[in-house]
Amino acid sequence: MMKDSVLLAQTDTTVGFLSQNASRLSKIKVRSVKKPFLKIYADLKTFKQYGRIPNTFKRQVRRSKATSYVVKGTAFRIVSDPVHQHIIRAFGWLYSTSANLSGHTFERKFAEHHSDIIIEDKRGLHEHPPSTILKLGSHQIKRLR
Repeated sequence: MMKDSVLLAQTDTTVGFLSQNASRLSKIKVRSVKKPFLKIYADLKTFKQYGRIPNTFKRQVRRSKATSYVVKGTAFRIVSDPVHQHIIRAFGWLYSTSANLSGHTFERKFAEHHSDIIIEDKRGLHEHPPSTILKLGSHQIKRLR
């Protein structure tokens, strides 16, 4: 698999585009290249190579499911779903975004047309509510979504 590929898969939260190429994802979703994407990691050990979690919240992040975090302007999520983790491990990390035009709902034809690789398991591909997003400061937490 190439690093510029766009994957379509059922993520731990909803149907998503996954890639290491943020500009390609921005073009597909028709959204500003200045708006950052969520980075997903298969496990906390891998995340620690790229970022830090304030000590106060390490236990919470370790135990969370379907929750994304923002620390110092960077958004990330540690994936808890084993199937999704397997996909991510091949890359180390991936940008993740819902598989739709920005501000629109999921349309399978649109998603398949803009994907290089489609990964569909027995769960199929279907929308779910997006993850909760929490902003972590050194000692405070703020719910963003």
